[in-house]
Formats: sequence, C-alpha cells, structure tokens
Amino acid sequence: MRAFVAEKTDDGVTRGLREDFELEGDGDVVVDVEYSSVNYKDGLATIAKGQVARISPLVPGIDLAGTADGAPVLAHGYELGVARHGGYAEQARVPAEWLVPLPDGLSARQAMAIGTAGYTAARCVMALEAAGLSVDDGPVLVTGASGGVGSTAVDILAARGYEVVASSGSSDPAWLKELGASEVISREDAAGDAGRPMEKTRWAGAVDCVGGAVLAGVVRGLKYGGAVAACGNTGGIKLEATVLPFILRGVSLLGVDSVQTPIEARRETWARLATDLRPPHLDDAITREIGLDELDEALSAVLRGELQGRTVVRVS
Repeated sequence: MRAFVAEKTDDGVTRGLREDFELEGDGDVVVDVEYSSVNYKDGLATIAKGQVARISPLVPGIDLAGTADGAPVLAHGYELGVARHGGYAEQARVPAEWLVPLPDGLSARQAMAIGTAGYTAARCVMALEAAGLSVDDGPVLVTGASGGVGSTAVDILAARGYEVVASSGSSDPAWLKELGASEVISREDAAGDAGRPMEKTRWAGAVDCVGGAVLAGVVRGLKYGGAVAACGNTGGIKLEATVLPFILRGVSLLGVDSVQTPIEARRETWARLATDLRPPHLDDAITREIGLDELDEALSAVLRGELQGRTVVRVS
C-alpha cells in the first residue's frame, strides 16, 4: 500500500512516500484511511532530534479518519503515529477501543480539518467554561493563534460570542480577524514584562498554545478568578512565575491533554465538535488540502512554524 514512512538511519532519519509498504503491528481493527492531517508532533516524529518516534520504520500521522468494517470512524492520540503506524498510509491497524464513530454531520475530511488540533482547542474551551468562563466576562486571549490549535480556538470562541484577542508571531492579522478575532497582538505583547510578578488585568480567560514566557505573561495578566487552558509548548517548557496571581487573584492554570483522554470523554467532545463547538470556517478559511506526495514539505513547514491554520492530508 502507499504510505509516507520515516525510518532511522546511521545519519539521522530518512522520510518519504513508499508505494509498497506492508501493514504490520497489532490492533484488532483495520481502518481504510481516507484523510489525516499535519500536526507539529507529526513533524517531530520525522526528525532525529524530535524525541517522538518510538519505532522505526514509522508511518507518522497522529490522527486519521476513514472506514472500518464499512462504518465511518476516526482515531487520534494514544500511540498513533508514535509507537504504532498512524494515518499517513492507506490502511491502519487500530485497537477497537481507540475508535470514535464519526459523528453525524461531519465527513472524514471535515473530521481531519478539525483533527487533533481542533479536538485540543475544543477541550480547552470546555475546560474554561467548566471553570466558569462566560461571554460577559471580558476578552479571551488565544496565543499561538496562527497554528492549528490556536486558529481553531479563535474560530470556536468567536462563534460562541466571546470577544477574542489573538496573539501571533507570524500570521496575517486580516486572516485571524476573518476567523473572528476582534484584535491581533504580538507574542511579545502577550508575554508582557517578565520582571513583574503581576500585570495589569487584561484577560477573563485564555487558551495558551505556546508555553514558556508567553504562558507566564498570560497568568500575570488574568482577571480575578480567570483561567488559562494550557495545551502547548512551542515557546518552551519552563514556566517562570510567582504564586501571587494564584493567591491574590484566584486565577487557575488548567492543563489540557489530547493524547490520553478517556474514550468516553473523547466521544463526547467529538459529538460537540459536530454541533455546538463546530468551527464555522471548517471548509474554507481555516483549511487547505494536500496529498501524500506533498507531505515532506508540509512537515518541514510545520516545524518552521510556517503553516497557517489546518492542513488535511488526502490519503486515498
């Protein structure tokens, strides 16, 4: 079958499209893959210093959508594209308990336009609202807004009526405003002054896809009782902060994971992604489509931080 494969060598990692790759591995269900998507983690799985891939050769692709025994399904996270072959092949062997029935109203392509990134964005919005965030509380910041998680978070939040401020180091402000952002600020503005234990209050809530100094700045600028849902670390894994925003303003730092979410919560989230959390720009401004033969450049671009929005991969 056709598959995009990454394989370790003495000189590093080679990657590319193979026409006769043999499906291997355990898993009790074979999925005929129609679409996958491009995520930062997929790029890491194909480079020597990525520290993601745990088998070689590896078919990357941490999410996929297609059919299993004639039924439309999707899968993402767990060990896909990391410790077992993922979505960049015409078939994938997946444990049955990892599968999510494709919700009514979503095609396989739309599911992967959402993909792991959109799923993560939805989990962030759900976490913020569970913590008490409402549309009347004030501006909500989204950092790393040009990426897959960030742009989808902007899209979802704006559609729900929030005043969204997008922070980006690279994206066209007009594009983010098309998705619903009321204002676009720089990454430096979101990070603020690292020398201050607290900033002037600005944000009722935030979705942070960056980590590092940006996340620390967001915490310092949250309003009383505000919360930030943290889901990324493209800006670094260290968090240099004080306890003052937590004990003087009662703010919350909410960790959001998309890899090991229990399957029932996963299925519930996808049901909402097909209904009230559905990103309205799913089929136009937020998504572009490529084939397996275009993956090499897309993976390089995502590692350089040059991909905007979501990139779906047409597999079959």
